[in-house]
Amino acid sequence: MHYFSADYIFTGNGPLLKAGIVATNNDGLVLEVFKSKPKNLKREEIRHYRGIICPGFINTHCHLELSYLKGKIKANTQLHGFINDLMSVRENFTQIERESAMIQAENEMIKNGIVAVGDISNGSSTFSIKEKSSLYYHTFIEVFGSDPNLAKDAFSHSENLFNTYFNSSAVSITPHATYSVSAELSRLIHQHNVKRNSILSIHNQETQSENEFHKNGSGKLFEFLKIAEKTKGKFIPSGLNALPSFLQKYSNESKITLIHNTFTDYQDIQWAKNFSSSIYWTFCPNANMYIENTLPDFTLFLNEKCCIGTDSLASNNGLSVLEELKTISKHFPDIPLETLLKWATVNGAELLSIHQKFGTIEVGKKPGINLIENLDLENFKLTPHSKVVVLL
Repeated sequence: MHYFSADYIFTGNGPLLKAGIVATNNDGLVLEVFKSKPKNLKREEIRHYRGIICPGFINTHCHLELSYLKGKIKANTQLHGFINDLMSVRENFTQIERESAMIQAENEMIKNGIVAVGDISNGSSTFSIKEKSSLYYHTFIEVFGSDPNLAKDAFSHSENLFNTYFNSSAVSITPHATYSVSAELSRLIHQHNVKRNSILSIHNQETQSENEFHKNGSGKLFEFLKIAEKTKGKFIPSGLNALPSFLQKYSNESKITLIHNTFTDYQDIQWAKNFSSSIYWTFCPNANMYIENTLPDFTLFLNEKCCIGTDSLASNNGLSVLEELKTISKHFPDIPLETLLKWATVNGAELLSIHQKFGTIEVGKKPGINLIENLDLENFKLTPHSKVVVLL
């Protein structure tokens, strides 16, 4: 039996508990949550910490398979430059180097208090690691293919990966991004998704040229991907931004997480709300700074279901949900810490449909127990020195 207490406890399902106590067994199962010390509990039995105790973090967007690219791709090249650099270096590494980097990356996530991951896979290289892992993974098998003539082959490849995955309840076939999937490929993904009611993950509006792509049939991405050539000049601009142009091709009944949303505006958000009540907005602010050197306007999303991702080590210097929260807090200091913690725990668990175990500190759950130290407790803010310590 363990008793953990701190200045505050963020349970995720109620108000902050000042000097509350969490009781767990050795396996991390929550047995009780106390608002104050029970009379029969001795003070020396309680481990008291300075800071905030919260549930384990949910990283809703990662690319574990790209871990070998840490430090290998230039920063601030914008998205088309990032893609070009990635494609030019990705074949320069051995299988041993790739596997070693993935294991190190996973250990880094565990050390940083992450307990569950929404992970993108373009192949099967991560499957054996995930099968043995203490982390929970939902794997999004990602499909590329802006050439409609290659849609069937691209989908067949992803379907083969789907059928070999070790946990059929924690895997989806999902489109890569609004600009990289043809209408025919979207149709095949949509059919598969509807049949299984899968969760979808879509890179959305990560760069301004993504909106130009759909609205006008122009821009850096449109030219870089040679869309006019692939579609034989038959691409028809929608006159709309990327989000409404692309998302309407999919079911509004499935859970959908939109990733990055750096150039998503108020009208896009309203369109998405009207389209579905199951939209989750995942943000990877450190990757946004690495690639585009800009951030979403988080104030537009304060009434939405938001989640936090780390993206990959190809576009980030580390895999830490807390570091992502610190970046948001630095640039948007008026966003309450409780809101940020909800984004990092509760919402991610709901998105991945693992809220029966993770996301909140409640009796009967094994959510992981994190301590956030070095906060500004007077103003209830993260500081540059804030860090996470895994208690259980």
